[in-house]
Amino acid sequence: MPFTLATWNINSVRLRSPLVQKFLSEQAPDVLCLQECKSPVDQIPLGDFAALGYGHMVARGQKGYNGVAILSRLPLRDAGHIDWVGKGDARHVAATLDNGVTIHNCYVPAGGDIPDREANEKFGHKLDFMAEMRDRFRADRPEKAILVGDLNIAPRADDVWNHKALLKVVSHTPVEVALFEDTRTAAGWVDVTRQDIPDGLLYSWWSYRAKDWDTADKGRRLDHIWASPDIANAAHASRILRAARGWDQPSDHAPVLAQFDL
Repeated sequence: MPFTLATWNINSVRLRSPLVQKFLSEQAPDVLCLQECKSPVDQIPLGDFAALGYGHMVARGQKGYNGVAILSRLPLRDAGHIDWVGKGDARHVAATLDNGVTIHNCYVPAGGDIPDREANEKFGHKLDFMAEMRDRFRADRPEKAILVGDLNIAPRADDVWNHKALLKVVSHTPVEVALFEDTRTAAGWVDVTRQDIPDGLLYSWWSYRAKDWDTADKGRRLDHIWASPDIANAAHASRILRAARGWDQPSDHAPVLAQFDL
């Protein structure tokens, strides 16, 4: 069963429901994973999306913060969620398609501004979150699985606009990058986007602080699609919809897409 999967940090699903509808109408992915929904589940505007054929949803939410949702025009079964680091945050949800593929939708903490866990509790939270992801999936190696989301780390030198300048900036520090790669490789996850686009600068996030984000182009690739080794070769046609960053009242993230032929 071929299907297209997309992931997008929407930065408020209620505020940006029109953008989600625009994306679904124009790009027509089969499954869309959203992060930072900032909404209780019962207030996610599912009716807006169901009208476009996306009537299936599994989600975890909370008022004003975090929140993850998987929208689909294919049937989904709720596969539960993990309360990473026991914080009670709505940062993970999983669903299984009828073809047996389980999709994990994750929203890793941003980590604050200071890359020092002693001086910045948020940075410690981020490192602990990733370490728990690593340990859990290493102990229970994923099969026929896809992990997507805003993982809030740009791992490669060409995943940021200036590697040297960002080495001391949260999201690209050596300690984060090392933990990110350890988390990915410990479970055998394959970076689908870079499997398809192995070379060149590639971004999915541009700060709101830039007066002209497109011209400045100081981006980072914070949003990822990983696949378990048994299905990684079924993935192709990866892309980032950069244009969405320029839509009216946009999220600061752009959607990342991949196709799977299974």
